[in-house]
Amino acid sequence: MSRTYRTRLRRGLTATALLTATVLVPVPAHAEAVADYAITVDPDATGAAIDDTMYGVFFEDINRAADGGLYAELVQNRSFEYSTADNPAYTPLTSWTADGTAEVADDAGRLNDRNRAYLKLAAGSSVTNAGYNTGVRVEQGERYDFSVWARAEAGTTLTIGLKDAAGTLASARQVTAEGGWRKYTATLTATRTSNRGRLSVATTEAAALDMVSLFPRDTYKGQSNGLREDLAEKIEALDPGFVRFPGGCLVNTGSMEDYSEASGYQRERAYQWKDTVGPVETRATNANFWGYNQSYGLGYYEYFRFAEDIGAMPLPVVPALVTGCGQNEAVEDEALLQRHIQDTLDLIEFANGPAGSTWGKVRARMGHPEPFHLTHLAVGNEENLPEAFYARFAKFRAAIEAKYPDITVVSNSGPDDSGTTFDTAWRLNREGGVDLVDEHYYNSPEWFLQNNDRYDSYDRQGPKVFLGEYASQGNAWRNALSEAAYMTGLERNADIVELASYAPLLANEDYVQWRPDLIWFNNRASWNSANYEVQKLFMNNTGDRVVPSTATTTPAVSGPITGAIGLSTWATSAAYDDVRVTAADGDSLFADDFSGDASRWTHSGTGSWSVQDGQYAQTDETAENTLVTAGDPAWQNYDLHVKATKKAGKEGFLVAFGVKDTGNYYWWNLGGWNNTRSAVEQAVDGGKSTLISEAGSIETGRAYDIDVKVRGRQVTLYLDGEEWGSFTDDKPAEPFRQVVTEDERTGDLIVKVVNAQDTAARTAVDLGGARVASRARVTTLAAGQDAVNTETDTPVTPVVSTFTGVAATFSYTFPANSVTFLRIRQR
Repeated sequence: MSRTYRTRLRRGLTATALLTATVLVPVPAHAEAVADYAITVDPDATGAAIDDTMYGVFFEDINRAADGGLYAELVQNRSFEYSTADNPAYTPLTSWTADGTAEVADDAGRLNDRNRAYLKLAAGSSVTNAGYNTGVRVEQGERYDFSVWARAEAGTTLTIGLKDAAGTLASARQVTAEGGWRKYTATLTATRTSNRGRLSVATTEAAALDMVSLFPRDTYKGQSNGLREDLAEKIEALDPGFVRFPGGCLVNTGSMEDYSEASGYQRERAYQWKDTVGPVETRATNANFWGYNQSYGLGYYEYFRFAEDIGAMPLPVVPALVTGCGQNEAVEDEALLQRHIQDTLDLIEFANGPAGSTWGKVRARMGHPEPFHLTHLAVGNEENLPEAFYARFAKFRAAIEAKYPDITVVSNSGPDDSGTTFDTAWRLNREGGVDLVDEHYYNSPEWFLQNNDRYDSYDRQGPKVFLGEYASQGNAWRNALSEAAYMTGLERNADIVELASYAPLLANEDYVQWRPDLIWFNNRASWNSANYEVQKLFMNNTGDRVVPSTATTTPAVSGPITGAIGLSTWATSAAYDDVRVTAADGDSLFADDFSGDASRWTHSGTGSWSVQDGQYAQTDETAENTLVTAGDPAWQNYDLHVKATKKAGKEGFLVAFGVKDTGNYYWWNLGGWNNTRSAVEQAVDGGKSTLISEAGSIETGRAYDIDVKVRGRQVTLYLDGEEWGSFTDDKPAEPFRQVVTEDERTGDLIVKVVNAQDTAARTAVDLGGARVASRARVTTLAAGQDAVNTETDTPVTPVVSTFTGVAATFSYTFPANSVTFLRIRQR
């Protein structure tokens, strides 16, 4: 990684301090509950170097992250392209209401072939747009730039209005339109603030309209048709080393064809960069995988500009022609593959080529004659067919390295943190000498506390890791604490983990497809999640090298796996029979052949359960997590037998064991992930982690014998009498984690401590003889584990203080449920 990429100096601790004070003795959050720890630092030992680009962000257009989010356009469905291909509820007039006669046309009169739909308005008619969330947001005194493409009869007047239910929000503007398609503009100045504005366009004569647009004049860095300022500034404040873009599932789902007459103007395509550059009115609309439309107003040019503006390395991702995210098909079309490889070479030219080159000229015409200095490019995203993926990846890589040998080509390891797909992908990447492998996983807080040592054992001679997507499953402080604990392990292994980015980045609270998310917003405000505060603290205080250190741990308390049993389905109808639980000594603990009723079962989930023909059936094919449970939560050392038959639907069976309650259990998920994989998942406080995973599917109409053997903390699983797999759940979830780094510019030692428990941690710190100043600058994040930041309440906020008791050896009490950074100046 090149340090020349970002020449600005690393910031010190966050400037968002709410409190600065001199602290002589840190006060624990719960003075009556203190555990003792020790941290020993070896400043003379050599630790891993940490590059400036280690931590970054991942932008994907999910949760309305682009249109209605970072892209500052205030008009929804501005070009009347919404379609049932995007969402079954959409029409070309979604978000619009008409007064008079308005008709959306798709014919030869269109604006251009790539912007196919347009609006016909009869004389005396008007249309009004509802914007996003509660409406068009405007602020008193601010200016807004309106534009529209129109084709009209001579003497036509277009009147542009901005109102809400209480009345006018800006003085109406009129433009005279006549002749063929032309772009018309006007400026509106808001006379008061409103979150519920409506933009209207009225015409005196018959007219055709397209690309109806309203942008705030005040966008990020004042760029025309640019980015929403508050969201862009929050991303910039993270000080990211890179920006991964544009996906995610947007990259490896849908058709790989282009948007043209030859392909039938396919609307459900993988994200292809050439659709997203050039004038916005010529960019081809697309159906977003997450269930809405994407205008591509925020495209590759805007992405490169934004990365440059915030001093981050761009890291684009291109399709590998193997679909994923539940689709899992390899495209067998060599000509199409070669076209995508050429498109990727053209993308590099667009980013780096001279202004006179074919694609450099396109960049220059858009306003940026200088290159964007692209150094890294990823091929593919979470492909679940590793052999098919790698065969295609190798062709991309060979072509890129032949023409652009300085570009680092990034591969990936599939959608999970382990399992056969993961293992196969890593084997292929190692054998192929790949430089960097993208790993993704979303797991429970428990998993992140258990797996701080994940990268300790990785082969130092093999490929390096790009942790492109990770998050624990929530935005509460407990989730952020577990991520912070995990990040100490990422830094300790900075020689293996070169890049890491939490995902996803943005979520509009009214259009959510995925949780958790880093930054939340609506049309009037944005706020930082607790997870954001952790990411910002680490990203603004990374340091340049690891200073080796060790710490004592928390005594582990463990016993055998205990719990009741359960049955469930996910978007599937299934029937269960012959459920038996037998103790290790052979005694029967439970048996139900459903020859009577199901009164021994407790239904705690969704779905429709009933006894039918001597089986316990769940018949709702759309219901998710239909869990029913039976038995004693104190059961241990037992054998569970179930006979299961899939009736219809997308997936297979879910057989639970070790059930303590509805948020804490294990289940064997057979035929999950759109019937492509089977795995054992552990739920802790509702968050799930995968313990073991294999590829495979479940047949409809076939009866399966499922057996689970629980002994202590060892579990063995059998499918139709054959051992399917086994695991031992014995890793402690260590709540006390630390890492120490050094800032070469300031000479500071940065002691980073995570105490993810309800007990304060009284800690003896030995700096190994380092000569240090007596004062340290301290930044603390601390809150109750259930705390969640919202628009109106931010319980997780950094507090900056000064500690004056630093010495070669000193004591510090880290509050319960806290992340603490001490910046200690070396003499």
